[in-house]
Amino acid sequence: MALNNAFGSIKPSQKQQLLSDNYLSFTDGSGNDFAQQYLPEIYEQEVERYGNRTLSGFLRMVGAEMPMSSDQVVWSEQNRLHVAYNDVTLATATTLTFAIGGATTVSNVISKNDTIVLLNPATGAEITAVVTASADNGAGTLATLTVATYTAANVNAAAGFATGNTGLKVFVYGSEYAKGTGDADIKSITPSFTQFSNSPIIIKDKYAISGSDAAQIGWVEVATEDGTGGYLWYLKAESETRLRFEDYLEMSVVEGTLAAAGSGALAAGKKGTEGLFAAVKSRGNIFSGFAPAAGVLTDFDAILKNLDTQGAIEENMLFVNRQLSLTIDNMLGGVSGGANGGTAYGLFENSEDMALNLGFSGFRRGSYDFYKTDWKYLNDASTRGAVADSGIEGILVPAGTSTVYDQILGTNIRRPFLHVRYRASQSDDRRMKSWLTGSVGGAYTSDLDAMEVHFLSERCLCVQAANNFVLFTD
Repeated sequence: MALNNAFGSIKPSQKQQLLSDNYLSFTDGSGNDFAQQYLPEIYEQEVERYGNRTLSGFLRMVGAEMPMSSDQVVWSEQNRLHVAYNDVTLATATTLTFAIGGATTVSNVISKNDTIVLLNPATGAEITAVVTASADNGAGTLATLTVATYTAANVNAAAGFATGNTGLKVFVYGSEYAKGTGDADIKSITPSFTQFSNSPIIIKDKYAISGSDAAQIGWVEVATEDGTGGYLWYLKAESETRLRFEDYLEMSVVEGTLAAAGSGALAAGKKGTEGLFAAVKSRGNIFSGFAPAAGVLTDFDAILKNLDTQGAIEENMLFVNRQLSLTIDNMLGGVSGGANGGTAYGLFENSEDMALNLGFSGFRRGSYDFYKTDWKYLNDASTRGAVADSGIEGILVPAGTSTVYDQILGTNIRRPFLHVRYRASQSDDRRMKSWLTGSVGGAYTSDLDAMEVHFLSERCLCVQAANNFVLFTD
């Protein structure tokens, strides 16, 4: 059946409606024409069999995005206030030695007449002593403390200690000076800081469609994750490309890894970036095999004890996969309120409705408030949920902000513990760029018979005070 000349040429319509210039006829023969009595029943509406497929949103809930103009972001974090050393050796009955000059123990700042506590983790023994001499030996690579113990003739005579003990710990708790003495032996302690940095990476994606395909309309009724609804044709694919790219913006700074020396990526000219998981593995805390029984809080209390030794941030958020979420629910199921804990919604202005609307459930243990929610990224079958044991079960992220020294601004600033920095200037904002090229779909930039939609971003993640984060692994 030929097209009636009265209708003229076929023109696409942005609305799904019958017009005189967009009327299609069947011309393939084999009964495939308007004389055919029964036409196939076609469902116009797309079936959403995977629900909401987007994975981003995690960083929007816990952090912020801020511009920067450099190739690198550098920040400094404060060190401990009090003097303590690990890996101390009992060399003789009255002398202690420990290595200095490395990355962590850079110098010996214990002075003569300082009073110390010596701990032996292997036996649980402890003893107090006063330092009678403090020296650096071996060209600054070894420190020696001569001590006089308060409750025994020497350290070797105290229960739980023996010459040759290693892995001892020592910390200063004060000092004791004789009458009429000066302070010439006191070592001045200059506060130090630890510096960290990260570099942004450039992320790109593109969607292309030829002019011929753009002219062939295929209507599909959709309701996409970004709120787009109604009837779409080829731009549906562009919409999904954008959604996927927005997920990549978050996934790249969660999974990112710095290229190590000698790696294939570095040889290929790729530097990488330090993502969330890599930063916590390097500078944070890892809890492996968290699987407490119902009503048994031993494992969870171990986390609290560790938080006490770090920043002791009162409010924390738990982003977990389904298995860990159920494990925590089972653990709390056998716990009553009162001293054991209770419900907490302080972070959400004490509003249970607000917390539940954001997908969080809160509980309190000790002096800490925890807000738990499922992290879709860890459950999705196309990402970490693809296998039962993906290595990562969840992460504990401290809420609030940290104070750090910004090397660029030259001042102390407050920032969320977790935030994204993206490249931007007055002339170019690279947070999320998109543009059209080609000669189709309104773009007239080249002779290419196609429309290309380009996406670009340049960003990195700052994980500050990573010692307050806990990564849960299989």
